[in-house]
This record gives sequence, C-alpha cells and structure tokens, in this order.
Amino acid sequence: MENWWQKPITALKGIGSKRAEAFARLEIVTIGDLLNYYPRLDSYIDYSHLATIRELKTDGSRQIFEAEALRAVERVSGGGRRYAVITVKDETGYAEIFLFGAQRFQARRFKAGSRILVTGRVKPGRTAKAVSEVLLQFCDEESLDKSVGILPVYNLTESLTQQNLRAAVRQALQLAKEYGLPETIPDSICRQYGFLSRIEAVSNIHFPESAAHFRAAKKRLVYEELFLLQCGLMLNREHNHDGRPGVKLARDGKLVQKVLQNLPFTLTGAQQKAWADISGDMEDVKPMHRLLQGDVGSGKTVIAALALAKAAENGFQGCIMAPTGILAQQHLETLTDFFKDTGITIKILTSNTKAAERREILQELAEGTLNVLVGTHALLQEDVVFAHLALVVTDEQHRFGVNQRAALVNKSDYAPDVLIMTATPIPRTLALTVYGDVETSVMRGMPPGRKAVETLCYTGDMRQKVYAGMVRQIEAGRQVYVVCASIEESEAMEGIRSVNDVYAELKKTWLKNIPCGLLHGKLKPAEKDEIMEAFAAGKLKCLVTTTVIEVGVNVPNATLMIVENADRFGLAQLHQLRGRVGRGDKQSYCVLLTDNQEQDNLARLTVLHNSNDGFELAQRDLELRGAGQLFGLRQHGLPDLRLADILRDTDVLLAARKDAARSLAQPELRKEMLKGAANLFDSRFAGIFNS
Repeated sequence: MENWWQKPITALKGIGSKRAEAFARLEIVTIGDLLNYYPRLDSYIDYSHLATIRELKTDGSRQIFEAEALRAVERVSGGGRRYAVITVKDETGYAEIFLFGAQRFQARRFKAGSRILVTGRVKPGRTAKAVSEVLLQFCDEESLDKSVGILPVYNLTESLTQQNLRAAVRQALQLAKEYGLPETIPDSICRQYGFLSRIEAVSNIHFPESAAHFRAAKKRLVYEELFLLQCGLMLNREHNHDGRPGVKLARDGKLVQKVLQNLPFTLTGAQQKAWADISGDMEDVKPMHRLLQGDVGSGKTVIAALALAKAAENGFQGCIMAPTGILAQQHLETLTDFFKDTGITIKILTSNTKAAERREILQELAEGTLNVLVGTHALLQEDVVFAHLALVVTDEQHRFGVNQRAALVNKSDYAPDVLIMTATPIPRTLALTVYGDVETSVMRGMPPGRKAVETLCYTGDMRQKVYAGMVRQIEAGRQVYVVCASIEESEAMEGIRSVNDVYAELKKTWLKNIPCGLLHGKLKPAEKDEIMEAFAAGKLKCLVTTTVIEVGVNVPNATLMIVENADRFGLAQLHQLRGRVGRGDKQSYCVLLTDNQEQDNLARLTVLHNSNDGFELAQRDLELRGAGQLFGLRQHGLPDLRLADILRDTDVLLAARKDAARSLAQPELRKEMLKGAANLFDSRFAGIFNS
C-alpha cells in the first residue's frame, strides 16, 4: 500500500470522526502523525518492576507502584494554594499522593477501594511516603496489558485514554511491518553508527522489548531528528544564498567617528570588542553573519548604529527590523540622536505608516536617497525595494521565522551583512541550529550611570504592603509596571491572578485616583500602541500588563515592577521583564510575588535577588527547564524536537551537522538523503524541506 502513512487516522479500527477530533487536538491527523507521537520518555510502565510501598526509595526519583485508595481530601496551603491528597495503602504500608493545579480534580475519580497504578516522584513525608508529579490510572484499565511488559505512557487530551493511544499505535505498527517504513537516513550513515532500522526504532520507542532496545531506539531517533533538522536548514540556506557577491566595506571613516562623538558616553570595553568584531566582518568580502548577545540594557543599539553608519558612509543602505511598532519607534528616536549632523537619512515603516508617507519612503528607498530604514514585519512586503542594501539588522530575531529572515536578506542584489541582536543568551549549539553558520559576540555589563535593579521576593501575605509601596513610588513622580501571567482566569491555571482581575481590583483600591492602563496580547495593535505611548509619555502612572512588554520598551521613569505569580515564569524571562525598569539614573526595584510557598520555588526565585547577570540566570534556567522550553524552536519557524535535547545531545548535534554537510556535498549521498526526505512522514519537517 503506497504512502499508507498519509491515510487519515480514521483508517484505523475503532477511530470514528468524534475520536478523530480528540486525536486532532494532539496534532495527530494521519497514521504517520500517530507513529511520530512519541511516549513520555520518563513514564514507561514496566510491570516486571512494580514496587511495594515499603520498597519505594524516598530519594525524589520517579517510581511505579500499585495500591488501594483509602480516602481523598482537599487542602489549602499557607499561601492559599489549593491541592488534593489521596491516601493509599498496600500490604506493606501507606503513601500520600499530592495533586496540584488542575490535576487535583482527578482526586474525585478515585473512590475508597479503587486500585490505582501510581507513577511519580517519591520523597519522605510527615506521616507517610509523599508522591508528587504523578500519573494516576485505574488498574482495571490496564488489566489487558499486564502481560505485555514495558508499556508506553502518552500525554493525553480529554476523552482519550492510554488504552486508546496504545491500541491505535499497535495497529499503525502492524501496518508498518506489513508495508514497510521508508528510511530517512542514508544507509552508509546507519551502518557507520550501527543504528536500528527505522521500523525497529519506531517499534521500540513505543513498545520497547527491553531497556537496551529502548536505548538503541532513542539513540537512532534522536540522531534522526537532528540530522533532518540540519539537512533542512542547509537546503534552506542553499536556496537563499544563491551565489550573490558579498560587499567589502572600507575601514571606519568620518561618519562612524561622528556617531561615536554624538554618544553621551564612552563605549564600554565589551562594546568596543563587539564593534571591533563587527567592523572587521564588514570589511571582509565574505558576508557577515553575526549574533550579538547583550544582556538587558547593555547597549546593543549603539553597535547597530555604528554598523548602519559604516554601511552609509560606503554608499550602501541598511535596515533594522524589530518585532513591535513600539520598539521600532524607539530605535528610530535613538538612532536619530546618534546620527545627528551626520547627513545620514533615516525613516520608519510599520503597518501604521500612512499611505502618502509610505509611497515617499518606498520611492526614496528605491532611488537610494534613504540610507537607513527602521521597521517591523512591514519591511518584508514585496513592494519594499532597496537600491543597494548591504546591511540587515534584526532585533530580538527569535521572534521572526526562518522564511521571514530570508525574505529580508533576499531584498538585495548582494549577499548583505547580517547582524542579529538578542538579549536572550543562547548556547552556541542552539545558535548554530537556529541561525546557521553564525559567529557570536557577547556584551556583558551596562553603560555608565545605570544602577542594578534591586530584586525582592515576597509571598502573598505581603501583597498589600507591596502595593502601598507602589503608591509611594507613583506619588514620588515615578511609574510602575504590574505584570501578570494570564489574561483571564481559567480552571487550568487555578490560583493565577489574571491581568483583568488585578486591573479591576487595583482600580477600585490602590489606583482609584491614579491614571493607569491595561495592556495584553488580545488588544488590537493600534490599542496596544496607544496605551504604551501614553505610558511612555508619562500620562499613565501604572501599567497592568502581561508579558507583551517583555521586549524592548524603554521608559526611563519606570522604577518599579511588581510580578504577580512569579513562580509561573522562568528565570531568564523574569530577568528580561525586570530589564524594563532601571533604564534611568534612579534606583529601581523588581518585586516578585508568589503564593507558592514550596521551598524549591522560593529558592529558585531567590536566585534573581542574588544575581543581575542574565547569562548566569539563563544557564540556571537551561539546567532547570531545558533548551526546548526556553528557546522553543517553533517560534523560529523550525520543527519542535520531541526526543533530542540540544544541550544534552550537543555531541550528536555536531556529528549530525557534519554528516548533513557531507551528504549534501556528495551527489550519491545527496540523492539518497533527498529520497529519504521525500518519503518523510513526519509533518513537523515538511515546512523546512518544502520552503
């Protein structure tokens, strides 16, 4: 049966249109999608290793046991957080299962006498062994499977059970054995590393024959993900770098010197080093492809200004693309100051630019009389044509996809120099994955006059005192951000103070007679711009907002940020957020409020109190959360990685990258690789191979 994996999931027995809708919520539409829906790698059920409660080790490791439910109760922590506890027993002892968040509602399903299969992390409790981060299942649901051995555990959606997933995957694997699975990796590479065949790997990732078979399957599939990702990126670059010549610029001249003289400060050592790297790149005929990582407030825009001036003094054009209209406007204002009396012409193009002004900008751009264009996604439109574009700068580029970046670079007859700026520290292996062949410059420290933001962490019982302090800051002529984790309250995020609720509460109480604004992602772009401009102009004294202000908003008069439910944010994101204050010469503060009084949570937030180094905090976040969550590839226009981890699998990534380059360079290997890609049934990679 040709291309059987492309058939809809309804081709399998027991899956009608209603159940297919449930599968679709897991992004499973075809049989191929189902085979690529891998189990949770830390939650397989090995029935040959079921422990008794007495045998459970209280070392925090994930273990599995079977027990009888005695009772379930709901409790409230000292910080007001609701949770449930199920007490269970077997013939050897007792254990308590702790359920937090939306999971606590599961407690109602397990009545006294129910037999429960429990998978979770075990620690010593006050009266019995305590189990958290749990997966609970009725034992009778599993009775048919107990003879199988090692069983997969999948992430589910409502109305689907583990039995539903397992039965469907078994059918799909049977089809794979009957009709075959296409290989995706050249045969020589499979032999080189001793990989399992694809059918063996897929079978043993779902239903491992043994622990050794599982490890071999994971090894093959981790490599496959990284190899395909690198092949797709390299093909993408081949398509976009079509032999255009690069631009070789002269050494720094009068315009660059004039910009340096216009600066209200002397470049820091880190800025000088970064500029030496970038200036040197621009003087080479090989196109620059450099990532400039600078901590929040480190002065990256200054370096961009020097690069744009260098392009202009050599008779070329430059552009800088930002993710929001507000940030683009701020870049325009900052660059205009830096370019004073240089003769460099600069304008801005966004979706809000009026038609007549837009026509004028496009004409000047096409004629070459406009040196620098600042803008948003509006720069990507087809009628935006440059006369001689030689420098492309993107700010917070992780907000732009692969094809968007390529579209801007392709607006030149040359292969332009590319400068990528980010305040999010990115490991080199991830930078290679996301940006390709990229050199990296790192700027630590802040320009003179900036004071470190003092960060304080309080539990919810201090909330009223914190808001009283907010009023004092406003009365002293300062401005304040209040940041919330969600827009609206939902059952799935119980205990989260939504931005709508906090705004309504503060308007009635502490901010009753104080001008304040509400800002979140569901507002129309024009509304968001209007509110942010009013805050930047000082008309609003307090902004109650979600993380939409995370990137690039510059309000020097804002000296206090209060973050509600701070435990819901990563360390790197909290550092990004607090970078919105402390942008003037006044001492600024960031107050983290949390109702989660667990020691691990409080210890994590205390790290922010002790450190203002974004690179150190990003490293801690990487250790805690992994690169996938911190730098989700999908936002770059790249497929998510389901098995590979860029930090853990660095050596595999580098090997896969080398093998991908070799495969594309050798005609026979290239033909084999492209055949594998053509037979690829993993829809995650379709976009990158077809772009």
